[in-house]
Amino acid sequence: MIDIKNVSKWYGSFQVLNNCTTNIQKGEVVVVCGPSGSGKSTLIKTVNALEPFQQGEIVVDGISLSDPKTDLPKLRARCGMVFQNFELFPHLSVTENLTLAQIKVLKRSKAEAIEHGLKYLDRVGLLAHKDKFPGQLSGGQQQRVAIARALSMDPIVMLFDEPTSALDPEMVGEVLDVMMQLAQEGMTMMCVTHEMGFARKVAHRVIFMDVGGKILEDCSKDEFFGNPDARQARTKDFLNKILAH
Repeated sequence: MIDIKNVSKWYGSFQVLNNCTTNIQKGEVVVVCGPSGSGKSTLIKTVNALEPFQQGEIVVDGISLSDPKTDLPKLRARCGMVFQNFELFPHLSVTENLTLAQIKVLKRSKAEAIEHGLKYLDRVGLLAHKDKFPGQLSGGQQQRVAIARALSMDPIVMLFDEPTSALDPEMVGEVLDVMMQLAQEGMTMMCVTHEMGFARKVAHRVIFMDVGGKILEDCSKDEFFGNPDARQARTKDFLNKILAH
């Protein structure tokens, strides 16, 4: 579904991604973790061309991002993206947030877009809030609306960029529950997250990145958590710090 080959990216002279290679199969859940500044969010944003990259190749569902003929808005519509800070339109109601891209990008009728959007709003448990504005919802509710918005575009893959890091601890669970449900239903998912409990429960694979934008580990969840002695020293250090608490 996603093939990332030798991808490198620089901001000026600063290298943020260093020769990153990995792939994600259909139905696979891959968690990307690592310290701040290791390029995790940049990597996930290159997958739907929100961030350009200077070297390498990314192919999503057979479509190359670097091919000048590729329709990037169309491709982005097929890659559901959920951001750290929700990115809902504050001046639009929940229903309008759910339908805008469907109407503009997928050319659905308003009635069809509303029906589709509300189906997913119900799925994340927020149908009763359809007429509210984002500011009237808690952070956890806003993030669940953002997930419903992404799902209403019928994506082939869901990309999550630290979806719980801006939330109060009490609200993290309600968002992770929705993500777990999606994973169990076979949605292809790539998640940048610090939630190691989620990674242990749901991920098929874990990618560990370190400062300088290098992928140090790319292995099964069981290998990553269950066999720390086989991991690199930097990974072991990271695991010891985060799993000690």
